Amino acid sequence: MTLRFVQSSKLPTQWGVFDVHGFEDAESDKEHIAVTMGDVSDGEPVLMRIHSECLTGDALFSIRCDCGAQLAEAMRRIAEEGRGAILYLRQEGRGIGLLNKIKAYHLQDQGADTVEANEQLGFGADMRDYGICKSMLKHLNVTKVKLLTNNPRKVEALEGLGVTVVERVALQTGRNPHNKGYLATKAGKLGHLFDEQDEG
Repeated sequence: MTLRFVQSSKLPTQWGVFDVHGFEDAESDKEHIAVTMGDVSDGEPVLMRIHSECLTGDALFSIRCDCGAQLAEAMRRIAEEGRGAILYLRQEGRGIGLLNKIKAYHLQDQGADTVEANEQLGFGADMRDYGICKSMLKHLNVTKVKLLTNNPRKVEALEGLGVTVVERVALQTGRNPHNKGYLATKAGKLGHLFDEQDEG
C-alpha cells in the first residue's frame, strides 16, 4: 500500500512547534498524517508513536479508553526530547470506523468487552493495517525507532516492514475507573504489555 505525500506545514502546539506532513491513500480515499519534531532523517533512532485515530478519545476527551492520554503524553515526551515522530493513522476503532465503534460502545454498555463487541458486530478484534506506515517512514527517511507503545503487534509490524525497533518504550497513562476493564482486556486478549503495578 503506497501513500502519496501531499504537503507539510508548521504545527504549533502547547508542547512546542511540530511539523505536520499530509499523506493520502488513493485506494481507500483516507488521509493520514505524520507529526515530527527535529531532524528525524539523520539515521539515528527516532522516538516514535504509531497512533490510530480515536475521535472520541483524542478530540472529545473520552476516558473510556486511554488513547487521548497516550497521544498527549507522546507529544509531550517528543517535545521534551526535541526530536521524534507520531504517525497518526485514520483507523478509527481498531479499523472498524467511527459509527461501528459507537455500536461497539453500545454493546460494551450492555456488558461486552471491547473484543467481544467487535466480534459481535462481525469484525476481528483488531482490523488495523500498519503497512500504511511504510510510505510515511520512507518519506521521512526513518529506518530506526524507539517505539512508544504497549502493543507488541506494532513492534512486529514495523520489523516486518524492515524498520529496526531498537527499543520499545512503555506508554502507560490515562488509567481511570472508566477504562480499567478496557485496559485489562487489552492486556489479556490483545497482548498489550503493562507493568504489574499498572494492571492493579
